[in-house]
Amino acid sequence: MTATLALIAVTVAVSVAAWQKPRLLDALIYWPPAVGRGEYWRLLTHGFIHADGAHLVFNMITFFFFGRVMERVLVPHIGVAGFVLFYLAGLVLAMLPTHLRQRGNPNYRGLGASGAVSAVLFAFILLQPWAMLLVFVIPVPAIVFAAAYVGYSIWAEKQARDNINHGAHLWGAAWGVLFMLGLEPALLQHFFRALFSPSFG
Repeated sequence: MTATLALIAVTVAVSVAAWQKPRLLDALIYWPPAVGRGEYWRLLTHGFIHADGAHLVFNMITFFFFGRVMERVLVPHIGVAGFVLFYLAGLVLAMLPTHLRQRGNPNYRGLGASGAVSAVLFAFILLQPWAMLLVFVIPVPAIVFAAAYVGYSIWAEKQARDNINHGAHLWGAAWGVLFMLGLEPALLQHFFRALFSPSFG
């Protein structure tokens, strides 16, 4: 079993268990007062529970397709443990800005793997900006999707009209790009060279 499949299996198992056992969900979910009193694991464990089946399936399908690609890219350089840590760090780092903003808010809750999934997705986009992504069965160039995704997330975060942590999506995406550039700075040159030489093959 690959690391991607193992992470998906654990996430699905924990999410399903949390739906059946509300006390487990309460123990794992990101909740500012609990983190403030030392329950720091919630900055990580919130990524292994999801609000409902659609939330879980969307995140895990996205991770399945792009996680396997990035695992093949990264494991030769940082090992399986390094890839897993990259994903887990995405969960934590994507939530930290939210924690700093919401740490005094007892009404805030956060859950889902979107931050880490965004990190994996944007790491892929850095490598293949013109790859075709299926967005609601419509093929869209990865770089076009990335621009729309970032723009919408910024707008939606400012509007704050839903229960989605759009900021975590942005910070997760930033972590994915920064991690890849830290690992291989020459990727920035590769990205711009690919960006100005579109290839849809």
